[in-house]
Amino acid sequence: MTVRTRFAPSPTGRLHVGNARAALFCYLFAKSQGGQFVLRMDDTDQARSTPEFAQAIHTDLAWLGLTHDETAKQSERFARYEEVFTQLKEQGLAYACYETPDELDRKRKRQLARGLPPVYDRAALELSAEEIAAFEAEGRTPHWRFKLSGNSVSWPDMVRGEQKIETASLSDPVIRRGDGTWLYTLPSVVDDLDMKITHVIRGEDHVTNTGAQVELIAALGGALPVFAHFSLMLAADGGALSKRLGSLSLQDLREQGLEPMSLNSLIARLGTADPVEPVRDMARLIAGFDMSRLGRAPARFDAEDVTRLNARILHEVPYADVAERLQAMGAPEGAEFWDSIKGNLTLLSDAADMVQLINGPITPIIEAEDADYVAQALACLPAAPLDEQSWSAWTSDLKASTGRKGRGLFMPLRQALTGQAHGPEMQHLLPLIGYDRATARLQGKDAA
Repeated sequence: MTVRTRFAPSPTGRLHVGNARAALFCYLFAKSQGGQFVLRMDDTDQARSTPEFAQAIHTDLAWLGLTHDETAKQSERFARYEEVFTQLKEQGLAYACYETPDELDRKRKRQLARGLPPVYDRAALELSAEEIAAFEAEGRTPHWRFKLSGNSVSWPDMVRGEQKIETASLSDPVIRRGDGTWLYTLPSVVDDLDMKITHVIRGEDHVTNTGAQVELIAALGGALPVFAHFSLMLAADGGALSKRLGSLSLQDLREQGLEPMSLNSLIARLGTADPVEPVRDMARLIAGFDMSRLGRAPARFDAEDVTRLNARILHEVPYADVAERLQAMGAPEGAEFWDSIKGNLTLLSDAADMVQLINGPITPIIEAEDADYVAQALACLPAAPLDEQSWSAWTSDLKASTGRKGRGLFMPLRQALTGQAHGPEMQHLLPLIGYDRATARLQGKDAA
């Protein structure tokens, strides 16, 4: 059996970190088993689904490195859903309901007021032909529900262990709206069966849905997939992450300059007891993924953790992997620039500041009490071309001739040459600044 998982987003908005975690788990599990990862657009909501959002999903997944083996769109499968719907009606498992949303809401409120669970009462099954004709004469079109058995259903869950749902405690799920459009349950089950999805990996908020879907799968004569319902994510402070996802879209994170593997490295380990480590290679992440390591406690997501991982990953990235992006910023060619600055970066976009630090313009900082010292430093600046040994030779000469040491020796030179009190090591930076720019800056000139 070939393992097949699916990520099935609705193209009605941007993907966020919660979506990314679901997609990553599906991808990592499939690949760790030598299987296939399917991308399915759940675009039955034609009013809200757009090609732009669909394309954005492809872009986001490509950025994360989650390449799919197959793709599908629910909007191209309406005829298939119609066929299954007809079958369910013939089996007596799909039935028409004529209540309006307001009437259903009043029913739920009455049940809650009486201390009863707000479960649909199946009143539609008791309608006479005359009552149905009267509703239709009013212009009502029915919505359709799938009739649950009222029995217990169970399944072994890869994360949560043995699960049991009493379907008598559930409302018969609506599978089709009065306007003819499909809701989640029927298309999802039909697609999973037709596409031979072997493992359905998704958030624990779907556990109750799974109870109904298990019965629908049985009604259609399908084989039950393996289910895995992982815990949802909370914000770092324990609050609901869902309220903050607007600022955590993958597009925003990408535009902030995050390396995708910093996000992958974090969310692959959230919810496990395993330490979070910076992983640059997807193959290593695949090899280390184990669904059994996921716990049931909520996972906590902190954007600052991603930033810290991002810095650690950048510190290990070889020049060849970033050369094209650096050159687009105007950085000097060659590994020397990258090796001199990467230890000071949090985001790759920070390299643009380092490019300006080298190329200028900058504003040299020369304090009044250091003016004579900086002038003396200019006089004994090593001859061009400056190299990795120039800084050490220069500061050794200045220490001997001025008696300065420590911060008093180094800081005035850094501030004059870079306009900053901190940054990359000067022994690496000085050759990149070059003799001409160093000379101008030691004279206090804002030179590019």
